[in-house]
Amino acid sequence: MRSLFPVTDLTTTAAAPDPSGLLTDREWSLDELADAYAYPADLPAGAPWLRANMVSTLDGAAQHDGRSQPISCAADMRIFGTLRALADVVIAGAETVRLEGYRPARAREAFAARRAAAGQGPAPAVAVVTGSLDLDFSLPLFTEPLVPTLVVTGSGAPADRIAAAREAGAEVVIAGEGTRVDPARAVRELADRGLRRQLTEGGPRLLGQFVAAGALDELCLTLSPMLTAGDAQRIAGGPGVTVPERFALASLLEEDGFLFGRYRR
Repeated sequence: MRSLFPVTDLTTTAAAPDPSGLLTDREWSLDELADAYAYPADLPAGAPWLRANMVSTLDGAAQHDGRSQPISCAADMRIFGTLRALADVVIAGAETVRLEGYRPARAREAFAARRAAAGQGPAPAVAVVTGSLDLDFSLPLFTEPLVPTLVVTGSGAPADRIAAAREAGAEVVIAGEGTRVDPARAVRELADRGLRRQLTEGGPRLLGQFVAAGALDELCLTLSPMLTAGDAQRIAGGPGVTVPERFALASLLEEDGFLFGRYRR
């Protein structure tokens, strides 16, 4: 993996001196990746930081045959695992949970000391955003998590489904009126529970809602050197914004033609 822009200085190119030694063509260690993708250390007390992690082909497809795995690669999965290991909570929409076969986040020994030093538990919680609670509560995501899975829904969600979620051991978080989840309120409600380092993995509809609400602080985007054509979703869908919001490039990594960009508000 090669850093095209050193993380600490976006005015330096790959041809410039590299005191960190990260411009060499080698596989970065997990510690180096964790340092490169660390959450901001200067957040105000209690403030959340919501980052998204998505992958897209050259022609804008966020998935192939309904899943992101076919357009991913080994390095992308290493970054995926690192981002999860740094987070307090992983946020996903119900459709993504169903399509991707979500399981509980696991504890990883490689990140145990780092998480302990940050005051985190052994693994992040998973928060599923759903208005209908149309979920299979017998799945391992609900029956086998290291920390209880959260279900984020609206105050008008079906009472029987809320009861089923709680009976399965999930924590129900109300973050909206009716069956609609307010994305900005969801971010605040999770932060109020101490889950400030937030990571959303989509899908596109949920990410689009976070973007439209102005709730997204950072986007980690893998650009896959593939073309798929077809009518696959983009990384963000749903309601648009009145004026496009510009993000700044924080770092850019490359391996085997895949680009791993990190953009911040």
